[in-house]
Amino acid sequence: MKTNAARYLDSLGIQYELREYELDSEDFSAILVAEKIGLPPEQVFKTLLCVTSDKEHAFAVVPGNAELDFKKLANAAGTRKAEMVSLKEIQPLTGYIRGGVTVFGAKKNFPVYADETLELFDVISVSAGTRGTQIIVSPVDYIRASHATLADLTKEHAS
Repeated sequence: MKTNAARYLDSLGIQYELREYELDSEDFSAILVAEKIGLPPEQVFKTLLCVTSDKEHAFAVVPGNAELDFKKLANAAGTRKAEMVSLKEIQPLTGYIRGGVTVFGAKKNFPVYADETLELFDVISVSAGTRGTQIIVSPVDYIRASHATLADLTKEHAS
């Protein structure tokens, strides 16, 4: 099924693969999605809509097995603070529902900050704009299509 995100990539002439998976009505975690589409969780990126202290919205794109560090996002965005938008704001701002948020074809072109680990892979996976479908795309094409700024965005895990 073609999504707005897929049509957006088509308009740029970008190669991608749509990969559908069985939906779990309770669990939208990137870890579960990774398992279902057969990629390691660090290659399945989740797209989070955040708001900064300047009331600016921004997308943070981080690996499925990592946690967004809001201080690092604020730093990358050149602002004091950042936090997640409330669940009820996601659809009006992006046109997408939780578990299906993607930067491609979103209602508004908010700045995109992607974790620098994105460049480590041949391909990455992001939501195709609907639950149950992922877009597999090269990091180079993702960065080009999303105009993402790469930064260290994840929390350090104490071992």
